[in-house]
Amino acid sequence: METTVLAVPEKASAARAGLWQGLVLAVAIALVYWRIVAALCGDWVHDPNYSHGFFVPLFCAWVVWRERERLKSIPSRPSNGGLLVILGALGVLMLGVYGAELFLSRTSLLFLIAGLVIYMRGWRLFRALLFPWAVLFLMVPLPVIVFNQIAFPLQFQASRLASGLLGLAGVPVLREGNIIQLPSLTLDVVEACSGIRSLVSLITLAVFYGYIFEPRKILRAVLVIAAVPIAVVANGVRIMGSGLLGQYWSPDKAEGFFHTFSGWLVFVVSLVMLFALHAALTRARMPWRSEAREANP
Repeated sequence: METTVLAVPEKASAARAGLWQGLVLAVAIALVYWRIVAALCGDWVHDPNYSHGFFVPLFCAWVVWRERERLKSIPSRPSNGGLLVILGALGVLMLGVYGAELFLSRTSLLFLIAGLVIYMRGWRLFRALLFPWAVLFLMVPLPVIVFNQIAFPLQFQASRLASGLLGLAGVPVLREGNIIQLPSLTLDVVEACSGIRSLVSLITLAVFYGYIFEPRKILRAVLVIAAVPIAVVANGVRIMGSGLLGQYWSPDKAEGFFHTFSGWLVFVVSLVMLFALHAALTRARMPWRSEAREANP
């Protein structure tokens, strides 16, 4: 009886100690990373390519909350291997800060979180959290050198597709690299028109959509991969639309409001194409489900 009475205060005391330790740790991380996180949020506000960044941590938090019961059932097995991950994260932070590389300093926070989870709760819990942890990387802007390596091929593919579509529409067209010459105007497919903005956002939304509406991991992967050609095709159609307006209406109509509005419209069309692909894949698998049920009544 005495043991039971003493156990309750001991548990409460341990809980309070753990709470204070967690609070001190959170304050220490905030002091180290607040400038880095503030600059990251600034990029989400000012860089249209990463305006989706605000939704990524909210989505990941929702995934953890949704899986909370399963996560609670995982036994806690702290691992000293987490210390190595933490030290590695701090090393990446130093490289990013002293090397003026924002991508390294920002991703170091994600590796630090991984190390803390492993050190405090073990590898098994981290494996259960691997999906939301990996999705967090989608909120970090790519390094400029990597961004340019992706944007330039997208510019080329978008200009080639648009010139081909304009030719099919009966418009005389001459393409020189990323410059499309029409009889009444010239379309310069610059980086902003490469489609990388819609591509990054569409991939992020494909991850969200796949997790929420598709239980099969293979189809989730298909949806994410399909976001790349969908974004390229949709952006090529957008450039073609600008060319048709400039050719048959007025060159001024290819810019200004239409140029901005068409970006939003093409993104919506891309989403519709993604949803349609998912519906088609789901229907294509329905006969297989029926055959499986007949074979295993």
